[in-house]
Amino acid sequence: MKRHDYITWEEYFMGIALLSARRSKDPNTQVGACIVNENNIILSTGYNGMPKGCSDDELPWEREGTFQNTKYAYVCHAELNAILNSDGRSLANSILYVTCFPCNECAKAIIQAGIKKVIYLEDKYPDTDVTKASKRLFKMAEISLREFPNPPFYSELSLY
Repeated sequence: MKRHDYITWEEYFMGIALLSARRSKDPNTQVGACIVNENNIILSTGYNGMPKGCSDDELPWEREGTFQNTKYAYVCHAELNAILNSDGRSLANSILYVTCFPCNECAKAIIQAGIKKVIYLEDKYPDTDVTKASKRLFKMAEISLREFPNPPFYSELSLY
């Protein structure tokens, strides 16, 4: 008899997003993303980090200070990295699983890539202008949004 306590596809893909986030060297926020097609095939993954060839030992990880002395000037977000890591494969009609709700810049890339659904684990900054702009863009582009329920076993992979 087969077992019945296996994880769902959605739990699997969010688990991969969480595992991807563990690659991030950001000391404050680790974000991971996993993009899949309608056949449950993983197209790409990503996490937040410095661009290829740019040393994460030489660039700042600080959150405060002048723009050029903070991570915000340099870090590529998980969603953008997952899109760029797709190696030219079509992401049309795909689903993005991401551990943190996308910012407005990532929202633009998600829309342009043809991703049609975003499933996120946490909306950490719902009242910020960045998140409000993202939600406005997603609504206009008819991107489906859904918060992912946090199953108990995810506490083992938790990033926050």
